[in-house]
Amino acid sequence: MTITPFDLRATIVRNGYAFADAPTMRTLLDADTLADWPAFVASWDRLGDDRYLAAKGRHRRRRHAVFAADATGPIERQPNQPHYQSLTYNNLQGGIERWFEPLEPAIADGASLARILAFCREQFGTLAPATAHWHIEVHQFRIEARAAEAGEPTPEGVHRDGVDFVLVFMIDRTNIERGVTTIHAPDGHELGHFTLAHPFEAELIDDHRVFHGVTPVLPKVPGEPAHRDVLVVTFKAA
Repeated sequence: MTITPFDLRATIVRNGYAFADAPTMRTLLDADTLADWPAFVASWDRLGDDRYLAAKGRHRRRRHAVFAADATGPIERQPNQPHYQSLTYNNLQGGIERWFEPLEPAIADGASLARILAFCREQFGTLAPATAHWHIEVHQFRIEARAAEAGEPTPEGVHRDGVDFVLVFMIDRTNIERGVTTIHAPDGHELGHFTLAHPFEAELIDDHRVFHGVTPVLPKVPGEPAHRDVLVVTFKAA
């Protein structure tokens, strides 16, 4: 059965989150029109170190960008600025301004990211029709795993991001096992779980209603490179 944008939004309204498989997302994003998709995926090979985590012995690479949008019209990139979360939402790295390397211009201005951001505005804007202006943050993440040290997609644990809506979009899994996403109610009990295992699979989250986390990842074949690449997009009313 084909899942429509209405079905996806209805699931978020009902559950506070939705999982979309790869065929669904490819259809909703009109993936065959994304001419820069190979370059978009390859850009994860050029992410900078997350020095805030590296100091704690963890291995994560990332880039970051901020966009702004009205309910309609262009989605415009903003000047580089830090990513900030309060300690309420991130007890590991909250309370400080974190500066990351920016998205490469060709990626930030490319067709793939533009379509993903437009899709998010279509979905989240319908869920929050009174919102006239959006503050959007885009994060490219690569979590690396080693035989002796698991990679931690969410080192802060089960959490909220302190925004309105979140998209987590799978780009690539190479030599990785585990990495199960869990969704939780505010009282802590688990509402559901799934694994983003294939490119284009995604989760959409109402950050006011549910918490989320991802279990550590390990290499399937010890000694060989292993990583989990995702794109995270957050929307917050401005």
